Amino acid sequence: MTIVVVQVVALVVDASYITACASSAQAFKSATLLKTLNVNSLITGETGVGKRTLAHYILPDAPILDASNYDELLTTLGRVNKILIVNLENSPNIKKTLDLLSSRNIRAVATAKSSYNNKDVDKFFSVKFEIPPLAKRPEDVKELIKKFTKEASLLFSSKDEIKIKNFKPDLSENANSLRRQVIIKYLLQDIHEDELMDIIQNYLVDKLGSNCDYKNFLHLYEVPIIKAGLQRFKSQLQLSDKLGLNRNTLRKKISENSRYL
Repeated sequence: MTIVVVQVVALVVDASYITACASSAQAFKSATLLKTLNVNSLITGETGVGKRTLAHYILPDAPILDASNYDELLTTLGRVNKILIVNLENSPNIKKTLDLLSSRNIRAVATAKSSYNNKDVDKFFSVKFEIPPLAKRPEDVKELIKKFTKEASLLFSSKDEIKIKNFKPDLSENANSLRRQVIIKYLLQDIHEDELMDIIQNYLVDKLGSNCDYKNFLHLYEVPIIKAGLQRFKSQLQLSDKLGLNRNTLRKKISENSRYL
């Protein structure tokens, strides 16, 4: 079977596509075309790039099963003519799964991580999608920040906009980490002192118990004030003056907390 590799640069989040660039718009057209074609497709990519939602867009009425739930998957294959299989790399018996799909003529759209490689999989899926990470699509990141900010404003019943000055997007898990970052930043940008202290208290309540906890957790105060001070005053000299510390003491604090700075 001929393998057609399609480079997809669209990001799918909550059933909507981010099409800030021309290639993303073209990917949407390609996915739309696949909805009408009876072919098996494999979508690969990192966590949080929208593999599952893209699969659901192609086969909106198909059941979705994780490949690791092998027994449930086999049972489902006995009563369907199309299926979405996520995390294909976690299948305990991929060959048997593919044989069943083929013998029963079941149309399948599956997802897997980028590094997944299997010769049986390559033979079965005639169309392969690779969704690049967000780090390669800065235009889409900007649109996602707007989208997640709107989500946050609805969640917290506020009309404020996120303060994006010095905002460095966390793309470690693509849209997953970016959404979490935006929502947390939105929540914290206007937080009150008592709310902040409640957060720290909840964090510490189950972690205290040694004989030197004050020293162990002092960085929770020192690191934020040092980072904020350096961001605002731009120099250690000015910061030491504002904090009422001599320069040697400040340098010592910075050195002690170097792993966090």
